[in-house]
Amino acid sequence: MRAAAKRGRLRGHPGGAPERRFRAAARPAILSAFEQAVAARDGASAAECVHELWMRGEIGLQIEQLLARAWAAAAPTLPDWLPMRHVAWLPTAYEVAARCTAARCGRSNIYLVLLDYADAPGDPHGVYVGMSGYPAHERFDQHKAGIRAAGSVLKRGLEPLTGPVAHLQGIARDEAERIESELAEALRAAGIRVQGGH
Repeated sequence: MRAAAKRGRLRGHPGGAPERRFRAAARPAILSAFEQAVAARDGASAAECVHELWMRGEIGLQIEQLLARAWAAAAPTLPDWLPMRHVAWLPTAYEVAARCTAARCGRSNIYLVLLDYADAPGDPHGVYVGMSGYPAHERFDQHKAGIRAAGSVLKRGLEPLTGPVAHLQGIARDEAERIESELAEALRAAGIRVQGGH
């Protein structure tokens, strides 16, 4: 149900990663802002609060609880870049992806898909790195429907992770091919289980 809600929710929010307007705020101020956002059903502000705590290394259980409350209160207004579940290495993915840049515009997009490895030893999550002319959510739906699907996404795909690669949308195809490979290798080097990245 949550995945369907995420794909169907409003697209009125900026597609890019959060601006981290709470970067300089103390934790109690962020939690207070989160409470206000939830009360107002302001998904965008609630998401920014959760994201800031996540990037600071907040305990996973706390992030899960905040995510659940944000979903319950403001699902239609949560931005697409907010994952639906805690991923321990998400701050690392942002850091690694930020080092990838493209100089030319085009029609290609780099996308990430969160993979479920709960049935395997180690981290319960991995990531698929791909490139497409379609937006990440559309390409994810194609994978899940078996359309030019990577087996890892078809079997293990949970949701697109749009935040870390928001700056890698609408880029030239040759640059997307290079970045897809470089990003996959850099994420592997950072200790994340990676599929794709051809």
